Amino acid sequence: MPEEKKSQIGVIGLAVMGRNLALNIEERGYTVAVWNRDTEKIRRLIQTYPQKRFVPCADLKTFLQSLEKPRRILLMIKAGAPLDAMLEKLTPHLEKGDILIDGGNSWFQDTQRREAAFKRQGIYYFGSGVSGGEEGARHGPSLMPGGDAQAYEHIRPVWEAIAAKTESGPCVTYIGPDGAGHFVKMVHNGIEYGDMQLIAEAYDLLKRVLGCAPRELSDIFLEWNRGELESFLIELTAKVFQVQDEKTRRPLVDLVQDKAGQKGTGRWSVQAALDLGVPIPTIAAAVDARVLSGMKEERVSAESKIPGTSRRAFSGDKKAWMALLQQALLASKICSYAQGMRLIQAGSEQYHWDVSLKEVARIWKGGCIIRARFLDSILQAYEKKPNLQNLLLDATFNQKIQEAQAGWRQVVQTACAWGIPVPAMSASLAYFDGYRTGRLPQNLTQAQRDAFGAHTYERIDQPQKGFIHTDWLSS
Repeated sequence: MPEEKKSQIGVIGLAVMGRNLALNIEERGYTVAVWNRDTEKIRRLIQTYPQKRFVPCADLKTFLQSLEKPRRILLMIKAGAPLDAMLEKLTPHLEKGDILIDGGNSWFQDTQRREAAFKRQGIYYFGSGVSGGEEGARHGPSLMPGGDAQAYEHIRPVWEAIAAKTESGPCVTYIGPDGAGHFVKMVHNGIEYGDMQLIAEAYDLLKRVLGCAPRELSDIFLEWNRGELESFLIELTAKVFQVQDEKTRRPLVDLVQDKAGQKGTGRWSVQAALDLGVPIPTIAAAVDARVLSGMKEERVSAESKIPGTSRRAFSGDKKAWMALLQQALLASKICSYAQGMRLIQAGSEQYHWDVSLKEVARIWKGGCIIRARFLDSILQAYEKKPNLQNLLLDATFNQKIQEAQAGWRQVVQTACAWGIPVPAMSASLAYFDGYRTGRLPQNLTQAQRDAFGAHTYERIDQPQKGFIHTDWLSS
């Protein structure tokens, strides 16, 4: 095949995300070689889009022969064992200088392992987070690539072409070496878990405290989306409440089983945070809430056996309470983002990635699931102070939290009094109070540890002594 006729990039894996990314890449002027283990997916793609510059390949050997060098190969394969199996098939056919791009949600340490193994063979391996769902993949996602900085220059023109665009530029940036891209995507998804749980809690409060029906809920979220809470998820939520079931004519959301699934990135965020010693209680609460939601039969049984607080009728000013809830949601969301950004910062420090938090905020402004108005403020916070320890220390966010604090506390208090679980909102408030407290009760915890296990402790009045032990139980 003459070099000038060869494909400029290849895509392996033509499920929803791979197919849509292939279409996105082709529409930006690139010829795309495509291969899928299930050849029916290749046939359907070519049949549906006969005029597109796709090069269908019958097997991996043909696929690799069809690509110009250095060969750029985007893998949209299920993370874990399926991806490793595909890489094992590809490896014998690869050459020095080839570039592999994992566009799935892989565990960042798997990406580090794969990148190191391929580097020894002279092959470049990238873990590139892709956010935005199928619509984002098709029309402009947020992209988070991590790998070799020099090799990224071969990917950059394509990624900048297909990424979402905002006034701040294309929603893609070089994140850092080896697993940096997948780590940042993992944290993005952790924040997404927190965001979704906080919105669900606001919905539950509006429904159970104020008695709001789906149509009214839609109006409330539409109104919120015109203010500081403006975001993709708030907008999407307003639309969800508008959908009616065609058969029953009931709001479809009321017919959805209250069991939320998860694919692992939220849990991975919590695991990484524990490993790095970074508290992310809002995200952890969101993961726990999904796990608890899966215990449907057990919860239904417990409801009839374990009495809680008695139900009551709301007697206050409905609009005023909605305004308080809006403040509580905003403050809680700020804490969730603050936790996520601190986790990225810790990961960057641990693995020497030199991740720019300003750039992370910039590329999350468009295309991704957690895009929100206040990402502009996050960008500005890290622009002013790149090494900012916590978003809560930024003057703008400090002010937002102070303005929302009274309403936030009142909403959580109401939820507790009514027996309505708000784990993420409560966790955000506890995080805020814990972070701003100079002396926490863990002096007792450390004394207990020393008493039963001789784990030692430090004295605040004699720091020069270092760690010491006391026989607390001798008397």
